[in-house]
Amino acid sequence: MARIVGGVAASHTPTIGFAYDQNKQDDPSWAPIFKAFEPVQQWFREKKPDAIVYIFNDHVTSFFFDHYSAFTLGIGEEYPVADEGGSPRALPPIKGDPKLAAHIAASLVTDEFDLSYFQDKPLDHGFFSPMSVLLDRDGEQWATRLVPLQVGVLQFPIPTAMRCYKLGKALRRAIESYPADISVAVVSTGGLSHQVHGEGAGFNNPAWDAQFLDAITDDPAALAEMTHAEYARLGGFEGAEVIMWLIMRGALSERVERVHSSYYLPSMTGIATLVLENEAAGPIPDGVHERHRERIAEQLRGIETMPGTYPFDIAASVKAYRINKYLHAMIDPAHRERFLADEEASLAGADLTDEERDLIRRRDWPGMIHYGVIFFMLEKLAAVTGISNLHVYAAMRGETLEDFLKTRNTQVIYSVAGKR
Repeated sequence: MARIVGGVAASHTPTIGFAYDQNKQDDPSWAPIFKAFEPVQQWFREKKPDAIVYIFNDHVTSFFFDHYSAFTLGIGEEYPVADEGGSPRALPPIKGDPKLAAHIAASLVTDEFDLSYFQDKPLDHGFFSPMSVLLDRDGEQWATRLVPLQVGVLQFPIPTAMRCYKLGKALRRAIESYPADISVAVVSTGGLSHQVHGEGAGFNNPAWDAQFLDAITDDPAALAEMTHAEYARLGGFEGAEVIMWLIMRGALSERVERVHSSYYLPSMTGIATLVLENEAAGPIPDGVHERHRERIAEQLRGIETMPGTYPFDIAASVKAYRINKYLHAMIDPAHRERFLADEEASLAGADLTDEERDLIRRRDWPGMIHYGVIFFMLEKLAAVTGISNLHVYAAMRGETLEDFLKTRNTQVIYSVAGKR
């Protein structure tokens, strides 16, 4: 089974990334940042986790208010550095762990935490600012893989502190029931005290920061009872994002050992680091995790008895992401005009494999479904190329249009082609 080697919490202020990029390690004003992070970096070197579940909030960089979710899980294969307005930082992308992400997603949904999912999105300073001083990398390769969990804490209403704490407990169950023999670290970021907007900009409260570090270690249940307003009054409005630390804390045992902590307030944000490890506890019987995996599988159990039925799951979404993205772009007039004007040139210029290009070229409707294309992308391609939905249905059943229509109550032809 997978095992949690510990929890780490750290501030994610862009100050950290700035100091790193500007080589401020020996500058008296900035050196304490690096000194505080060195023990955490060493902890990662010693523990060598196979994966990190990383809880953070995006700063309206990759996630905008046209679709803003409470909990958004990264399921992709890779996460590059986001451009936050001044070009991306000179850091390599980090590899994802889609299989672990898929299991975590299924487990959390089973425990009634409804999620959104993302791929193909870069990560901003909420991830890469602290990671640049936490994780080793060999050239372009980071020392571990990533499952990011983005928490929507910017547009109210947002998840409560208690909801975050409960999510952490469910996350522990998800990780520990993963059947692969891997080690996982849980990392949360945000805070500590700060406010960056309005006349209250510049607010800090070091006394609260110290109290919070003690409470998150020894009495997280009390922190979970607090309201957003109470967090904001004590730690500044943006400092209330420390509720994300409760997700990490909930993923650990009731009693933990604090193996490292630090605090430094150079400017706008109280920069803290914290490393917690579970205290020894009795082994969990194998049957507990097995029963949980059975619960996860319950909702689709028996679907295999339905011939010709292929649930679109996270594994299919990751595998077929490129071709689904290309076909989804048919909603863009310029993309579909290029496709209709010169299909081969459009396919050649796309980020597709030869197999994916061939599936589109041959209009292999059942083959695309088997590959992992969701039906509603087929519907768009058919509309662009003047083919009805009924033609696609018939092809998937291996029938002529005429024979398929005979199985319908009315013999009508339609598509989603709009004005065409």
